[in-house]
Amino acid sequence: MGSVLGINRKSKEELKMALNKVKQIVSSHPVVVFSKTYCGYCTRVKNLLTQLGAAFKVIELDEESDGGDMQAALAEWTGRRTVPNVFIAGKNIGGCDSVLELHQSGQLLPLLTNAGAIANDSAQL
Repeated sequence: MGSVLGINRKSKEELKMALNKVKQIVSSHPVVVFSKTYCGYCTRVKNLLTQLGAAFKVIELDEESDGGDMQAALAEWTGRRTVPNVFIAGKNIGGCDSVLELHQSGQLLPLLTNAGAIANDSAQL
């Protein structure tokens, strides 16, 4: 049992480090999409943000050496383990459905503009 406890303790340390990393990334960029390269929902969100002309940071969790820890940290922080996990101006927006709903209701562009991810004159869609 000692080794199991050691693993758990290490995992908690790794989780804390990953949570600090995730929070630092979110605070350093107006828009962050935590994603996986093979996820169709992630691709949909990234394509929409690109079409809108938004500047955003993508973290592909499946390409990060600590991606699993980062995903666990996101789950602890936001209550969402799934990807995409989108942040605008430091606020967790949710996943693909949430982003699409915000866009369809006309609320996404103002959020992106206010966050500084889109210049006021470039908002087209």
